[in-house]
Amino acid sequence: MNTPPSERLGTGTPRLSLNRWSFRTTPLQEFLEVTASHGIDAVGLWRQDVAEVGLDALRRRVDDAGLRVSTVCRGGFLTASAEADRVAALDDNRRAIDETVALGAPTLVLVVGGVDKTDKDIIGARARVSEAVAELAPYAEERGVTLSIEPLHPMFAADRAVVSTIDQALDIAEASGSAAAGVVVDTYHVWWDPYLERAIQRAAATNRLFSYQVCDWNLPLAEEPLNSRGYMGDGFIDFPSITRMIKDAGYTGDIEVEIFNEDVWATPADESAKIIAERFEQLVLPHA
Repeated sequence: MNTPPSERLGTGTPRLSLNRWSFRTTPLQEFLEVTASHGIDAVGLWRQDVAEVGLDALRRRVDDAGLRVSTVCRGGFLTASAEADRVAALDDNRRAIDETVALGAPTLVLVVGGVDKTDKDIIGARARVSEAVAELAPYAEERGVTLSIEPLHPMFAADRAVVSTIDQALDIAEASGSAAAGVVVDTYHVWWDPYLERAIQRAAATNRLFSYQVCDWNLPLAEEPLNSRGYMGDGFIDFPSITRMIKDAGYTGDIEVEIFNEDVWATPADESAKIIAERFEQLVLPHA
């Protein structure tokens, strides 16, 4: 059941969205209830949530909690060179677009995929991503959602994303010829980019800045480096600076906190949500 605002633990934090993977080990229903209890009104969901409870049931749970969906993750993985694999990936992404529509989310996040080990051709892999996005974007546009291409840190080029910078993602989005293709800025993956401010301005100038996600870069890196994401303020990222870039670009949408971290997952969900909201209010919101 939706908790009345007067009974929620917090007073709410405007523009904050909690990404499901920040609470990966928390049962789905508990995650939704904790989010609502802190006066936060948006969540980023994953397709695994759809697989767990079913699309219609997931939408009902979100609605019953008084929440809305800021993003759906993830589509993508478009780098396969074999024709059968390429067709299967496109079909799966069309299903992901349909799920995004059904959940009422404005955008589907695309993690484009790593190098195809059969040919190890990173340039060819990027070309295949560009071709696939151009094929998928009209389908998304017809259904009223956008595709947010997510650059990942270069250390993930082999297995997750051959697109490493906002500029590379924008090249692909612009080549699609569709207004439905754009980018998500995730601080964990792009904070190091010396051309970040210029790239964010470029995204704004072409109306292709669709989502902003935040978490910190922690050291030492975890055995699985993707799980080195941390609470804002625990690592090395200058959130005020990057957030001002986003603000200056005219972005006024949700700001998702997406943290992959074993210690965060082991923290009780209510405590973790409180920490996230406090850090967001200190380091991000004043500059947004």
